[in-house]
Amino acid sequence: MSTTHTHDHHGHDHGHHHGFGHHHHHMPDPAGHGRAFALAIGVNALFVAIEFIYGFIAHSTALMADAGHNLSDVLGLVLAWGAATLARSAPTHRYTYGLRGSSILAALANGLLLMVACGAIAWEAVQRFTEPAPVQGMTVSIVAAIGVVINGFSAWLFLAGSKGDLNLRGAYLHMAADAALSLGVVIAGLAIMGTGWTWIDPAVSLAIVVVIVLGTWSLLRESVLLSMAAVPPGIDAGGVHDYLAGQPGVKEVHDLHIWAISTTENALTAHVVMPGGYPGDRVLDEMVAKLRSDFGIHHCTLQVEEGTTHHGCALEGYDHGHGHDHHHAHAH
Repeated sequence: MSTTHTHDHHGHDHGHHHGFGHHHHHMPDPAGHGRAFALAIGVNALFVAIEFIYGFIAHSTALMADAGHNLSDVLGLVLAWGAATLARSAPTHRYTYGLRGSSILAALANGLLLMVACGAIAWEAVQRFTEPAPVQGMTVSIVAAIGVVINGFSAWLFLAGSKGDLNLRGAYLHMAADAALSLGVVIAGLAIMGTGWTWIDPAVSLAIVVVIVLGTWSLLRESVLLSMAAVPPGIDAGGVHDYLAGQPGVKEVHDLHIWAISTTENALTAHVVMPGGYPGDRVLDEMVAKLRSDFGIHHCTLQVEEGTTHHGCALEGYDHGHGHDHHHAHAH
């Protein structure tokens, strides 16, 4: 005989949790991020048009490349905003967690988009070494300086939410990378004016590409991990296992699974063997509350078993052909 206890919280009281090993405070006004996205998208889309036109006028492929990169980021922002909006959606019969998982897909797409943009800039820069072009340094510097201000402001809009939300961190990284890129273009423009060395322009571009790739790598890696239903970074699976196994009346814990529903919410399922029988709602409620406050797990389903049918033995055989996370969750 087994009793199943389901305890599911929907994302309302996110006062504090450990999304990615950080304390994450949701903004009191959920529309705050929406306003940040709308403002950043509008301002950046306008700047992309201006930058491209001036790049054409000044014969600066650096400005055009910067405009192209900014455009990829505007698309990335639209993607991230859409996902942030979908993440607040109510559950349906088909999408029982709502559309929260879209934030993981957006973070992944954002990371890939930045990598593609870096590839395009690097390719352009390498070609510029072999075919240098006369560049109007002053125009380049002034337009790129406006870009620094706009991108810096946009990055600042997302800074508050970027610590605990991978999706918002993607948006923040995009804007910060753009500010760095534009700053590089400003410096290149000034240096070209002073020295007449056109190779400065592609050299600076390549240096910035390296910086962006290094910054994007962790975003890409984490979003791949989350889309593979790995234990989210910042959650100690061994600690969760030991906590559950150490509860009064618990003889064994098996079938422990921890995964991310979105870039800010995590879920857990586990079978808890309690030979003394079901301990009552209060005991399980306390365990669920503890998993939430100490481990950052918001959606917990605990299945209580009395251990009379040897689930463990059956699973040990099963374990050899399939991953070892049933009995050895603490090995993560």
